Amino acid sequence: MKVDAPTPFARKKDLSLPLFSARVQAGFPSPADDHLERSIDLNEELVRHPAATFFVRVKGESMMDAGIQSGDILVVDRSLTPTDRKIVVAMIDGEFTVKRFRNQEGRIFLEAANEQFPAMEISGDQELVVWGVVSFVIHPAR
Repeated sequence: MKVDAPTPFARKKDLSLPLFSARVQAGFPSPADDHLERSIDLNEELVRHPAATFFVRVKGESMMDAGIQSGDILVVDRSLTPTDRKIVVAMIDGEFTVKRFRNQEGRIFLEAANEQFPAMEISGDQELVVWGVVSFVIHPAR
């Protein structure tokens, strides 16, 4: 799965939207509660470290079993340490990709979340740069 070149986070303005105190039922409907709890700013909800955050758009199907589809936007935080099983945006030999980071007894793998794509073990002759850890996935409701 490839990603477009990173776009750095640049907060242009607040994006405050209403947050209602009622929980939305995923089962049977409940009586409406139209009390506005407060406003939330999506910048604050999605971006924990503004100076270290960037966005990328995904191309491909290798991470679909992790809920990441082609066309989704990833919020990526460079200040987070890539630990075992985290989803990362990495550059391998000059090409961007998004995969699950695996560290198994000192051996580094990048794993797809689609059984049609094999895991890649990073060898000593490959250049791997982890650009950041994926903190959120933004996609349309399907």
